[in-house]
Amino acid sequence: MRNNENRPQIQRRPSIQEWESVERPREKFLMKGAGALSNAELLAILIGSGYAGENAVELSRRILRASGNSLSALRKLDFENFRKFKGIGPGKALSIMAAFELARRMESEPAERQAQIYSSEHAAKAIAPFLRDLGHEECWVLYLNRNNHLIGKERISSGGVSATVIDSRMILKGAMNRLASGIILVHNHPSGNAFPGNEDRIQTQRLKKSAEICEVELIDHIIVAGTGYFSFLDEGLL
Repeated sequence: MRNNENRPQIQRRPSIQEWESVERPREKFLMKGAGALSNAELLAILIGSGYAGENAVELSRRILRASGNSLSALRKLDFENFRKFKGIGPGKALSIMAAFELARRMESEPAERQAQIYSSEHAAKAIAPFLRDLGHEECWVLYLNRNNHLIGKERISSGGVSATVIDSRMILKGAMNRLASGIILVHNHPSGNAFPGNEDRIQTQRLKKSAEICEVELIDHIIVAGTGYFSFLDEGLL
């Protein structure tokens, strides 16, 4: 018979259910409020459970470490990136992505509910949450009435990592359908450099001339890059 007395014993990690109630993320949330929880604990509530050998909090810590402990980096991950983490199935991946999408919409909501778009900063806030974390370029248009009330916004195109198509006809068709008197063009630079390239300048002037023919004003062209932006209007380029 083999002697197992000298074999190292594998220490079993306690599950979250075995923790003191005040330390369990959900109970801690209810007793002390969301502010008392770490990012890992909040993420653990979203994913619900871990897997054999790693509880939800440990799994969340591992995911955060892989993202440099940055929530901004974490929310840039797509479905396939989340699925690469052992213990994250389709349901858990979608739960995390849905939470970040709600955060983006909440962030843009206050600006959109204001009576008017009265500055480039205000316009940027209305759309930046949808653009700044993308790994590719997208072009959006904000449609305004004569009093600069925001009456609609629309994604016009989605391109590669360094370019997107600005379709003047599609933009102006959207303006005419909404009876908009002004438009603000917005697109992103995934590189993080908000400064416009030569093609950005050319397409902006082309759209401005086409809009004038339709009696629609191109109020501004905003380039979103990371947490910053560039305004053609503010820089005297319109």
